[in-house]
Amino acid sequence: MLARREHSQLELTQKLTQKGFQERDIELLLEEFVQLGWQSDQRFAESYSRSRVHKGFGPVRIQYELKERGVEIDVHHVFDEQPDWQALLHELNIKKYGGLAPVDMKERAKRMRFFQHKGFTHDMIRQLFNQLSKDRF
Repeated sequence: MLARREHSQLELTQKLTQKGFQERDIELLLEEFVQLGWQSDQRFAESYSRSRVHKGFGPVRIQYELKERGVEIDVHHVFDEQPDWQALLHELNIKKYGGLAPVDMKERAKRMRFFQHKGFTHDMIRQLFNQLSKDRF
């Protein structure tokens, strides 16, 4: 179970519960896994976050998904070197929209929703739109 990828403690608890293990046995097993270095929520958060950044997701979405998986680590403390979120957003805009600025308010709102769904903050998106507007002229 641990050989393929890192798992959070919550994920392991859910999987072991489904297989019929008792709660107390799961707790003891997970404590042993942590002591032996086989399981680490920090390692899981690092691995998972790197994967999600690579797929074009922003900090808000990654933070939400970590929390869903029972990991209460701030996404900004996961990375040794913080990703350049603004550059990632710019790359996503190029990939999805050819790097062009929105032509009207309807298109701007549509892109805003898309980028927010991907996990970027309103300020990051606004900064991107401002830069695109400057580049257009």
